[in-house]
Amino acid sequence: MGAMRFRLPFVKRPPVVSVVRLNGAIGMAGRGALNDITLAPVLERAFRRGKPAAVALEINSPGGSPVQSSLIGARIRRLSEELDVPVIAFVEDVAASGGYWLAAAADEIYADESSVLGSIGVISAGFGAHVFLARQGIERRVHTAGKSKSMLDPFRPEQKEDVARLEGLLGDIHANFINHVTARRGDKLDTSEELFTGEVWLARRAEALGLIDGIGHLKPFLQARFGKKVKFRRYGVKRPMLGRIGLSVAQDAMAIVEERAHFARFGL
Repeated sequence: MGAMRFRLPFVKRPPVVSVVRLNGAIGMAGRGALNDITLAPVLERAFRRGKPAAVALEINSPGGSPVQSSLIGARIRRLSEELDVPVIAFVEDVAASGGYWLAAAADEIYADESSVLGSIGVISAGFGAHVFLARQGIERRVHTAGKSKSMLDPFRPEQKEDVARLEGLLGDIHANFINHVTARRGDKLDTSEELFTGEVWLARRAEALGLIDGIGHLKPFLQARFGKKVKFRRYGVKRPMLGRIGLSVAQDAMAIVEERAHFARFGL
């Protein structure tokens, strides 16, 4: 039999901080994607295992799906409030668009001096191929029940009413984003500036605008707050390895290419 271990009841254990890594575009296809389904068990463990002194979010995301950003952010807030565990976000290269939505779910936000933050806006992009098809002598045939079912079909000329409808949808999503940021950051925001135009800033300017609370890196910051003996317990979504065969490899490869395109928008 092995030796039994006894814990003295009067010995104070060092505080533990759960560290959740949120890396990549939000809502992408493929294994390891950042979406509410894959992150739910990760966040549950991070908040519920033991009694962490705090949950630290390690964020490096250029954004992505507004719905998944909202779902993940709402889950973080529910767990934080239910279990009375504070949340502190630390931004690496970028927390833009949906990435900033996640950061704003935290009680405090810190970043590196060269981190890119903001992009509080909504984008929809596509293409138009109707001229190319016409030149090739190809006729596009579409039959619908419901006049709006073929809205913004890329193989047909763009219609003004379709664009107006899309702009209305984007405006409503943008309003949701603004409401989330203003509710979370409150009086910290410098409302005299145009914060919600989709602009991005480096951390010093973001701090002046109230989008973050200061410059700081995860380990030294948390050691300063909770003591040198603080323990870090890491959680995260496992990223795919391109060593598998079949369709899943192709899907993962396309997801990685698309994700890199998201980061490239910010020069990363």
